[in-house]
Amino acid sequence: MHRITRRGVFAIGAGAAALAASRRAAAQPQLPPHERELYEAAKREGEITWYSGQYSAETSEAVGRAFSERYPGVRCNVVRSTSQVAFQRLSQDIRAGVAQCDVFSSTNSGHFTQLKRENRLLQFRPRNADEMLRSIRIADPDNYFQTTFLGLYLMAYNTRKVSEAEAPKGWTDVLDPKWRDQLAVGHPGFSGAIGVWAVQMRKMYTWDYFRRLERNRPQIGRSSQDPVTLLNAGERSVGICVPIGTTMYSISRGNPLRVIYPTEGVLATIAPSGIPRNAPHPNAAKLFMEFQASKTMSEVIKRFYAEPLRSDVPQAEGARPLDQITLLAPSIEEQEKGVPEVREAWRDTFGV
Repeated sequence: MHRITRRGVFAIGAGAAALAASRRAAAQPQLPPHERELYEAAKREGEITWYSGQYSAETSEAVGRAFSERYPGVRCNVVRSTSQVAFQRLSQDIRAGVAQCDVFSSTNSGHFTQLKRENRLLQFRPRNADEMLRSIRIADPDNYFQTTFLGLYLMAYNTRKVSEAEAPKGWTDVLDPKWRDQLAVGHPGFSGAIGVWAVQMRKMYTWDYFRRLERNRPQIGRSSQDPVTLLNAGERSVGICVPIGTTMYSISRGNPLRVIYPTEGVLATIAPSGIPRNAPHPNAAKLFMEFQASKTMSEVIKRFYAEPLRSDVPQAEGARPLDQITLLAPSIEEQEKGVPEVREAWRDTFGV
């Protein structure tokens, strides 16, 4: 029998502690210096709250988990909603003097020019943004917000209800009376992307486009993703202004859908994120902004068929290369001025 002394017990305990410490060190991510410095400060804050209006709920939650896994000890609280609702929540926080949001992400770039003008944002430029696609670097020159999202919005149809030959080819084809009671679309009062799309359609076709669309009695949801759900259920035949990521992810799960690249072009929402000036966890917020511009983030969203933001992450299988697509995008100024206008006009025209 071996007799264990008190000194031996202490030695065993010290050895176990050293082994555990070495394992923790090995598990720590290998971060570049600029991220390491932010990470050390973010660990002291312990968490971040992200108002996410850019990605689907499932994608947003996956992003939050990936962030927390890359930076152990910093929990990401995901608050997912449509962009207009996220902005309303942030605006209510501001009016109430409550600091809850650390990073705000919206598909309506006009939100950020308004917040900047009101001095509501913190200046910060993520260094990882240097590695993003040059074509989407529309960041604020004063570094109050940075591009974190490239969303492509097009049309889709249920292949069990519509043949390829019959399917609409362009944005104006859905105005044909044959699509009466078969269309689905989101609402600009809730969805930032639908607001931007409405601005673009008004710019191209005047508001008469929507008067004619109303005659076909589309089913109007909230989010741009709602029509995909209706198509999957067979309740509607054609979805208007649906996100390509959500649609292709649904197709990958066996749903009978097909995307339509409109002949006039695809709506591109190149949208940013920003840090509220009163963010309760500013260092974690800066770290999250770095993460959104990182290769890891693009790899995560690619799994859900969203567009990667970096050239070192290829597009999801089946996606049409960007250089083969005509992209339609109103300017940030047009979005800030136009979205509130089309929201009001929409309610007058559609009654919702």
